[in-house]
Amino acid sequence: MPRTPLLLALCLSTATAVHAQTMTLSTSDADFQITNVFSDVDVFNFNIEINAPLAAGVYTDPEIISVTYQVQGVLTAGTPSGFPAFDLQRTMDGDEFYAQGSSLSFEIDAAAVLDDGVQVAELVGNAVVLTFNGREIDNGRFHPALFELNADGTGRLQNSNNIPTQSPLLEVAFGEEYITDLQFDPGNTTLITGNDPDPPAPAPAPAPTPSPGGGGGGAQNLAELFLLALLLVVSGGRRSFRANRA
Repeated sequence: MPRTPLLLALCLSTATAVHAQTMTLSTSDADFQITNVFSDVDVFNFNIEINAPLAAGVYTDPEIISVTYQVQGVLTAGTPSGFPAFDLQRTMDGDEFYAQGSSLSFEIDAAAVLDDGVQVAELVGNAVVLTFNGREIDNGRFHPALFELNADGTGRLQNSNNIPTQSPLLEVAFGEEYITDLQFDPGNTTLITGNDPDPPAPAPAPAPTPSPGGGGGGAQNLAELFLLALLLVVSGGRRSFRANRA
């Protein structure tokens, strides 16, 4: 095998041996049919990067690299916050996420096919299969979310039991600010995907082949010129030898 194809084959085989080193849990309101139960909260998205390779197993408060999520809506009058509406946007690392009282739990089934990510149907459990609890304590916030998905294709988004302040003590019960019911297809709702740490670089373009008579130079042209000169020398030597013999 010529050198260039051989090197390319080696590079490709090395690239395919690299496995995803982290995974991302990502979902939004676009994945669900939404029913507002209390208040009108129907805009949300979650994006959580987990510091673990995509694999089957139990993930209870796994090591998190980053959490970014948003919940937005219009509130029914008389909620504990007294707000007419809210737009909660949170971005933090895993240390801050857990320190504020939040949690995350799910289990990927051993039979899950990971090539196309993890669908909700590939999470273990007969009832709740995913819990994201963004509970916050003493951070002044009323609206951090409790997000749960069930094996049967139902779920719920509601405010968690947050404690906006500890002095004076101010507590918010689950769902006192908003409750939104969710429906989805467990087999077609992809929740978790793997991330390649170093995607393979595109293969270099092949060197152009110089046209006849062109000014292409290069190592290949030099070799061809050398071979041509050698043939001329050999041919001239033969003619001289024949002339001398004649």
